[in-house]
Amino acid sequence: MKNNQTKPPILKYFFLSLFLFFPFFLFLFSLKPKHHQNTTTDPTSKTQIHSAGDLKIRPGYASYESYIQRQLHKTLNPKLRQVWTTRDWDRKIQVFVQFFQDLKRKELLFNESKALSIGARVGQEVEALRRVGVSDSVGIDLVPYPPLVIKGDFHNQPFGNETFDFEFSNVFDHALYPDKFVGEIERTLKPNGVCVLHVALSRRSDKYSANDLYSVKPLVEMFKVSEVVHVRKVDGFGLDTEVVFRKKTVI
Repeated sequence: MKNNQTKPPILKYFFLSLFLFFPFFLFLFSLKPKHHQNTTTDPTSKTQIHSAGDLKIRPGYASYESYIQRQLHKTLNPKLRQVWTTRDWDRKIQVFVQFFQDLKRKELLFNESKALSIGARVGQEVEALRRVGVSDSVGIDLVPYPPLVIKGDFHNQPFGNETFDFEFSNVFDHALYPDKFVGEIERTLKPNGVCVLHVALSRRSDKYSANDLYSVKPLVEMFKVSEVVHVRKVDGFGLDTEVVFRKKTVI
């Protein structure tokens, strides 16, 4: 009788099948579709990324109401409001006057223009517009400052379609939903109307900002029915770039 034992045939076939089919399973696994990150995410998600990362929404807002309360924390700060209406009042108005006079020389702003300042705080931009002759000017902000600024959310402007000839803003970085911010500008601008944005590209904005912009490309993409007039460097209270759009007459 032989003493050496051999493996049962069923085990031989089991190990052989593993050896033969394991490479096949690896091949099938490699064909599994990969999920690539979309360049534009749902606006309700915590982080939105546009244009290969050139516009990023800051996370941390559990709801739109929490975002509003965060913005109001700055706007209602009594120390800041005291500074805005005293020490900063004339200084900022003089700078805005220079910006608007330059736009008038370029025939982008006229005395007859109906003008809106978006996110106007206490209204230095509105006062500057009126001082250069654009008398039909008003601002909107979460907190009104009569008679220069009325209450309004720039994600949902309280105006009808095609109301303004000219819109100015230096608070794009505070928009939680940049697409809505831009969409409302284009909705309320008249055909051939002009929008001027002052934004920060070379430095990060303040702690109350809701987004970070790294190039003008996302702006160009979001302005669906407007064309770029010019892009230039400016020195506007921490904002370094002026981007001007004109709404198309035929859409």
